[in-house]
Amino acid sequence: MATPLYSDCPGCGVRLPVEEGHADGRHNASAACWWLNGELNAYTLLRGDRESAFIHQLQVDAYAAQHVGANPRPIGPAFALIGLYLTCERGYSGRQVQHLHMLLARRSKTWPRFTPPSRAGDMTILDVMQAPPGAERDGALHRWGQLVWQSWSHEHERVRSLFETIMAA
Repeated sequence: MATPLYSDCPGCGVRLPVEEGHADGRHNASAACWWLNGELNAYTLLRGDRESAFIHQLQVDAYAAQHVGANPRPIGPAFALIGLYLTCERGYSGRQVQHLHMLLARRSKTWPRFTPPSRAGDMTILDVMQAPPGAERDGALHRWGQLVWQSWSHEHERVRSLFETIMAA
């Protein structure tokens, strides 16, 4: 029996078996990590609004912030970081963050570039997916979001200032 081949995700560094398909350069993810993201997307969307406060938005923002590539469109990291800021520091629900993303998009078409951390958190999507579905996985997702946000601490003040400036306009 052949030994499976493994590769490291360029975004989060998780080591996973090589999947069919290609790495997703647009999302700075290996094929296997991107596949896990799709699995977690399905899970978080099925959780809905009531039971888990629309944790899908947190998942989208944590994954995007942990997988910032070398030359992304600036709006992607900006929205991911603003979403993590609003969730992790201000306690906003996923629906509230989603609504504010829509307002921000209407108010500004110019977004700054953020410098990614050398290591984007001590947890990855694999850690979240290994937690049993339900409260444990939801808790793991919240811990992941917090750790990804903490890894961007060098940009926290710029993110806060950007949000406040655009919302005051």
